[in-house]
Amino acid sequence: MDNLLSHVLDYSVDEMVGGDRDHLWHHIKPHKCFQVQEQMIIVAGKGLMVTDIRGREYLDATSGGVWCVNVGYGRESIADAVAAQMKKMAYFASSIGTIPSIKLSGKLLELMPKMGKVYYSNSGSEANEKSYKIIRQATTIDPDRRGKYKILYRDRDYHGTTIAVLASSGQAERKKDFGPFPEGFVQIPHCLCYRCPFGKTYPGCDIQCARAVEEIILKEGPETVGGLIVEPITAGGGIVVAGFGRTGKFLGHQHFNVDPDMITLAKGMASAYEPISATVVKQHVYDLFLNDPSDPDKRMHFFRDISTYGGCTGAMAASLENIRIIEAENLVENSRVMGDYLLDRLRELLDHPAVGDVRGKGLFCGVELVNDKRGKQPPAEAQIGAVVDVAMVITKDEADRMVDATKKGIEKVFG
Repeated sequence: MDNLLSHVLDYSVDEMVGGDRDHLWHHIKPHKCFQVQEQMIIVAGKGLMVTDIRGREYLDATSGGVWCVNVGYGRESIADAVAAQMKKMAYFASSIGTIPSIKLSGKLLELMPKMGKVYYSNSGSEANEKSYKIIRQATTIDPDRRGKYKILYRDRDYHGTTIAVLASSGQAERKKDFGPFPEGFVQIPHCLCYRCPFGKTYPGCDIQCARAVEEIILKEGPETVGGLIVEPITAGGGIVVAGFGRTGKFLGHQHFNVDPDMITLAKGMASAYEPISATVVKQHVYDLFLNDPSDPDKRMHFFRDISTYGGCTGAMAASLENIRIIEAENLVENSRVMGDYLLDRLRELLDHPAVGDVRGKGLFCGVELVNDKRGKQPPAEAQIGAVVDVAMVITKDEADRMVDATKKGIEKVFG
């Protein structure tokens, strides 16, 4: 086996550094820096620690850079589950059932007992896109939903990279230069009290951010609004208080008194050991698409959509083992307990003049930096480096290291 894999696992440091510079187009990163400095290359991980190509170790406070390696690095049982499944049956399009797709669907619905069906894709962007297509197609096949094509989205929320999903993201810098966007997406205000869009203070604000949603629906016309998408806890938009255990409950929306018709999942489903996502819907949503193929007027009323990599059985095996680990090691409860501890420790930073706010839930935590506390003016992008988010397997000692390192970083940059 070692000889068979040597072409993948063996490398020359200089060759990899040169290849990174000359061949690789990194995600969401300005590349001018590659001309003057060597970029980090990660080669190994264990628990919360990662090692770069020069042998330097780092405590990864971002769960893989984008909040997804929930059970930590080096989980051999996930790799073994993927390998075993791929040797037996690696792939078949999800127009056909497979053993892991059936098992995972059952497990997800066990965790979400109010939901009815699971549709697989391979990224969060795609999972959200599917939900939009369900809403749009329903306007054609369901007489009660005719004309209800608009989708409301919240300022500061992020939902993905495809053009339609980007159209529903409330982050202007991510959307810049990628238009024109498809019509039918309407923004509602965010609900971050620290930066209230109405200049009010809770609880004397009469929850204007929530009342604005009703006002916008009435303005657009209730007969035209088909759905509302929100991150239960906004991530990239500033940790505005979803899921897979990180927040102290298995799913982010379970913290709140909401009953969604559709739930989209990605990142934490397999802790990013394999790419997978799902659009989970209530039974009544699925039932809209139960067409009679013999009826010429309704033969096209099934959900006419496919996701090529929604049929990758290795990803489903990874997700099943990932969920088993979370349950067996009681990681959701660990997220709650260690999240409370981490937030308490992070709140110690509020005494620093550059720390405006600390917020979060479970191990989904953030520190907002400001140039001055009175005006809440954000610092330059180059100064920002104190958003904290961790894997669910974190220990108390690692949380302390993380807060101490964050404090030192803030003091170094802001004095």
